[in-house]
Amino acid sequence: MRVIGLSGWSGAGKTTLLARLIPHLIAEGLRVSTMKHAHSNFDVDVPGKDSWLHRQAGATEVLVSSGRRWALMHELRGAPEAPLAELLAKMSRVDLLIVEGFKADLHPKIEVHRAANGKPLMFPADPTIVGIAADIAVNSTLPTAHLDDIPAIARIMKAAAVRIEDVFAHEAAGA
Repeated sequence: MRVIGLSGWSGAGKTTLLARLIPHLIAEGLRVSTMKHAHSNFDVDVPGKDSWLHRQAGATEVLVSSGRRWALMHELRGAPEAPLAELLAKMSRVDLLIVEGFKADLHPKIEVHRAANGKPLMFPADPTIVGIAADIAVNSTLPTAHLDDIPAIARIMKAAAVRIEDVFAHEAAGA
């Protein structure tokens, strides 16, 4: 399994880009999964449903399963947020795992930049940025593509993705 990240300021279009990239990568024959960092108070459960009641009652983990999908929810209950490597280890093996967010972690990332945000590019100061997808021309030696050029962004992602074992080793070394 290979890992690549998408990173950028809020409002840059990371999720929109990812929703366009996934079908393209699948059409190329890849099995793709994603992992997204969310704000601390998100919820994937419906208040009042059995699984929600189990969590509210204090369960640390609640697994919900059906004939179509399963989901595991883990409540931290005051424990620190799990590090990226621990979360990566929980993922089923696919060809490409795309990590959205987790910008402080050390895996390679494609920066998603939208000029209208008024935010600076992250790549000059972030050595984990290995490519740029932007709606403006960017002067860089890094591979770049326009936000609407899905095939070019997919090529950059595939070329820059690293083996999951390399991410584990890098995170363990604390480099």
